[in-house]
Amino acid sequence: MVFTVRVPVFLALLSAATFGAATPVSKALLTTLSPFQLAGLLYLGAAAGLFPLMVLGGRLRSVCGTDRKTRERLLGAVLLGGVCGPVALLFGLRLASAASVSMWLNLELAATSVLGHFLFRDHVGRHGWLAVAGTLAASVLLSWGEGVVGIPAGLLVALACLCWGFDNHLTALIGGLTPTETAFWKGLVAGTTNLLLGLSAERIVGSGPTVASALILGALSYGASIALYIASAQRLGATRSQIVFASAPFFGVILSILLLGETMSPSQGVAGVLLIGSLVFLFLDRHVHAHAHVADVHVHWHRHDDGHHTHIHQGFPVGGWHSHEHAHEPTVHAHPHWPDLHHRHAHD
Repeated sequence: MVFTVRVPVFLALLSAATFGAATPVSKALLTTLSPFQLAGLLYLGAAAGLFPLMVLGGRLRSVCGTDRKTRERLLGAVLLGGVCGPVALLFGLRLASAASVSMWLNLELAATSVLGHFLFRDHVGRHGWLAVAGTLAASVLLSWGEGVVGIPAGLLVALACLCWGFDNHLTALIGGLTPTETAFWKGLVAGTTNLLLGLSAERIVGSGPTVASALILGALSYGASIALYIASAQRLGATRSQIVFASAPFFGVILSILLLGETMSPSQGVAGVLLIGSLVFLFLDRHVHAHAHVADVHVHWHRHDDGHHTHIHQGFPVGGWHSHEHAHEPTVHAHPHWPDLHHRHAHD
């Protein structure tokens, strides 16, 4: 069986790059927009950016037609990842530098890993925990010099990362919607909620270009980034996709230097080395054992040379990625695997 990770890893890296750009640009936008208003505009921008893909792909359908588990997981992702997470992050960003907040976002990896290990049957082996430890060490190094203001700012960013840790696992388990559909409905509902909350507290004082910039940033850094991340997480599992996604803060640091004039410290260079080492440990952490798959019907991106998708239909190459609703027959086999949509079984 072909055990391919190149495509989902590339998707996670591209998602990280687009998301990393959000922190320094959001720091500038917070001078005229409140955290609730900016969070709302960012996620509405995400929904607007994904809307054409929904229409062209014939996926503009109601969530009500999905199964109960899909609706429950989507609701959790919307509330935690779309409403609470970004607001907590933006309140923290108002207090601290964009570079430090970018690095604190590595805490999302720790939250995703711990939640995955204890709550979501997301297996993490010895090499995986070393990757987590390395990423946490990088985060500590990069947040060391923020000073007293770093305490409340760090707690707010940590709260955001905890929310996104739950969000990562919930979205990785959504099998009744495509990544684009999940990101669209999450952006539309969460964006509307936060914008209404923000407008109820104070009116928008930002100019038209400021609002437009927030919407465009949301389309790229949240819409495209979320869709890319979900597509990756459904194939790698939430924890491993999150380790690759942990490169996002470094994109944020680079842009903070270029756009905001912030400086690069020696600790950031050391942290970069730690992150590279963590990614190496990530790719060493896989396992193999006999496992059973029950009959299932769901929709997600897949290809027909992975040992799981053996259904036959016209119009798609065996080695090409595509998405549609499909059924799985019960089967038992053994192969190297990660905790994707098909491998959430319990094991030693």
